[in-house]
Amino acid sequence: MAERVHCLYRVSTTKQVDHDELNQADIPVQRKACREFAQKMGWIIVGEEQETGVSGYKVSADDRDKLQLIKKQAEQGKFDILLVFMFDRLGRKSDETPFVVEWFVKHGVRVWSVNEGEQRFESHTDRLTNYIRYWQADGESQKTSIRTKTALSQMVLEGRFRGGKTPYGYRLEKSGILNKRKHEVNRLVIDDEEAEIVRMMFDLCVSSGYGKFRLAHFLNDHGIRNRKGETWHDATIGAILHNPLYMGILRSGETCSEPFEELQIIKPELFDMAQSLMTQRTNENKEYRTLPLNTTGQSLLSGNIFCGHCGGRLTLTTNGKVYRQADGTPVKKKRIRYVCYNKTRHRADCDGQTGYTMHILDDIIVKILHQVFDRMIKSLLTPRETRCI
Repeated sequence: MAERVHCLYRVSTTKQVDHDELNQADIPVQRKACREFAQKMGWIIVGEEQETGVSGYKVSADDRDKLQLIKKQAEQGKFDILLVFMFDRLGRKSDETPFVVEWFVKHGVRVWSVNEGEQRFESHTDRLTNYIRYWQADGESQKTSIRTKTALSQMVLEGRFRGGKTPYGYRLEKSGILNKRKHEVNRLVIDDEEAEIVRMMFDLCVSSGYGKFRLAHFLNDHGIRNRKGETWHDATIGAILHNPLYMGILRSGETCSEPFEELQIIKPELFDMAQSLMTQRTNENKEYRTLPLNTTGQSLLSGNIFCGHCGGRLTLTTNGKVYRQADGTPVKKKRIRYVCYNKTRHRADCDGQTGYTMHILDDIIVKILHQVFDRMIKSLLTPRETRCI
């Protein structure tokens, strides 16, 4: 009876998913090699799993869904042989992967590689060989990681685009420079139409106190769509407002370039001011906040006023009462009040009153502000000008 085989294919990056003649470990190559090997050995393939964009060095075996699925099927006795293109497709962690291989063998599953044969555990030498293989793979992964980080850091310092999704506000164009593979390299340039939207975001953030949620509503309400023609999401806008690229600064990890003027959409002063405003509005800085938390709404003090008895924040509450006019027509009158959050929610002891009518409290503050401004104006005027007021 032919032995049953389950195949596992893995690539670390999504770029390896499609066939690439320069990469001999992509998914199609692995699949073709495993199928041909199984046919030559007289085995029957009963299952195939593939992991795309999964690092065998950074991702633990416990967090790899496909590998866990294969282990579960091994426990159920659904196959006899686990076949991979190379053993490092099972992983590259020296402190983990050797024991994953041994786990399969202990559960009656033979582990084969198209290029390296069968991994046995019949002697101490077999176990040592198994460990050394993944110790070497672990070391190669560390070296590759260091080389990649170094190369990306060098790219950003030289003002070159490191790849990936093109940030909003920019587009790619051919640079005329060839890489080692004789492919022309793309470079970032400012997209004038998108850059105007980015400038609008920062201007509204700084001048009008717009946050990411309000900006998303503003853009969507005005029919301004993102690059895909879809509505804006607040998380996308938040990422834009915090991205130093708009000052012309390229970044890779902890490496940041000097500002490149040709990539600058936002002046550094405006960018820094936006960061300061957003930082002050975070909950972590509520004890030191000097800016208004809210800039919209019908109340003057919403989010910016506290109970004088317990220190809790006063929040808005709205309720309505129906009155009847002389002719019997019902009229609903809305009542808006500031209420002590601690007292209404029983969060803390508070001996103050529960609520304050919004328009009464707002009017008191407005009158005080007018008095303050009047005194300020008078202090700046000459005695003769003061008499003319």
